[in-house]
Amino acid sequence: MDFRIEKIDPSEFPSQLLEIPDIPETLYIVGAPLEKDALYLSVVGSRTHTIYGADACDSLIRGLKGSNIVIVSGLALGIDSIAHRSAMKAGLKTVAFPGSGLSEKVLYPATNLSLAKEILASGGTLVSEFEPSFRATRWSFPRRNRLMAGISHATLVIEAEDKSGTLITARLVLDYNREVLAVPGPITSPTSLGTNLLIKQGATPITRSEDILEVFGFKQDTLFDEAQNELENISDEEKQIWEIIIEPQSRDAIIEISGKSIQEINSLLSVMEIKGLIKEELGEIRRI
Repeated sequence: MDFRIEKIDPSEFPSQLLEIPDIPETLYIVGAPLEKDALYLSVVGSRTHTIYGADACDSLIRGLKGSNIVIVSGLALGIDSIAHRSAMKAGLKTVAFPGSGLSEKVLYPATNLSLAKEILASGGTLVSEFEPSFRATRWSFPRRNRLMAGISHATLVIEAEDKSGTLITARLVLDYNREVLAVPGPITSPTSLGTNLLIKQGATPITRSEDILEVFGFKQDTLFDEAQNELENISDEEKQIWEIIIEPQSRDAIIEISGKSIQEINSLLSVMEIKGLIKEELGEIRRI
């Protein structure tokens, strides 16, 4: 994918980005133009996420399939990368704000250059206010975060330590009078201290994709039509497995609960994985 960098002025910015106090004079973009009237959801979280955080991020974003919500994140390792990839799997547009310029030689982190190219190939966009050759520095990330908060109608926080840059972003969101959404987590997990604190302070708790869609004004009776259609097209045996793995289960547990043979379960699970309904990770079968 060719990194053809274009320069845009405020007349081409999404409208909500024009409402923040420190509006950038120009932005550099690679890929599709920024949609002025799109619904933008920023997704932020820990670079050192847990399996719970990764699953929550993937499940919540995949559940937005069929909506016109654009997923915004920072191209960083951890939750950012999962958010971008989950958006693409769901057929949603995604926009990445790296903490560097957009030249391939300086794009940060370099390990996510391939992800950046995937985003462009999927019809997404890379955005930065820094000169194309600018290398990421400690102060460039807070500058970047204000743009992510500013472009988005709401920001979803998935795992954050009690003292982290993610919480700084959440405070910016509040300063801009936008919605802060947070995924509650186990009270024993350090990566849930920040999100649980945000909920205590008034952030909207998010436990399912419907919660996000309701924040964006989607009516309850129109939610997940496409997902429901997919489930209607699976067999009764596949539906039985789907119900069993409402919580992740081992293959042996599924065999025991279903009463089916090993051969039957292996065949069903293979078909369901091909259909994109489930995945096997760390010895457990999980819904997607």
